[in-house]
Amino acid sequence: MEYELTHEFNTTPQKLYTDWLDSLQHEAMTGGEADITNVVGDDFSAWDEYITGRNIFLEPNSKILQHWRTTDFPETRPDSIVEISLEELEPNRTKLTLKHSNLTDKNSHYKKGWIEHYFKPITEFFVD
Repeated sequence: MEYELTHEFNTTPQKLYTDWLDSLQHEAMTGGEADITNVVGDDFSAWDEYITGRNIFLEPNSKILQHWRTTDFPETRPDSIVEISLEELEPNRTKLTLKHSNLTDKNSHYKKGWIEHYFKPITEFFVD
């Protein structure tokens, strides 16, 4: 299973990209503890270690591709894949497109999780 979500934020692609891949800023945007870097091959954790994964491709200010899993995944279950694309719509306005793939039907609740635990608090973080 896979799905795609889009959302617009009042910030630049550069700022959103940089903050997403910085532990302290990721925490400030989402409210959950994070340990993340902007280095391909580095492991990361977010939401108080509920989410873990690895950066597999990074295109500065444009794309983030990560192996992604939660503590709910069975140990033998392969990681899912999260792809984040950032597009500048106008100055200080960015469209984020998130594709989440390699999921099972039991993982459909993550779609709601992205909206509630990422898109909503990040929107508030970047208030005009």
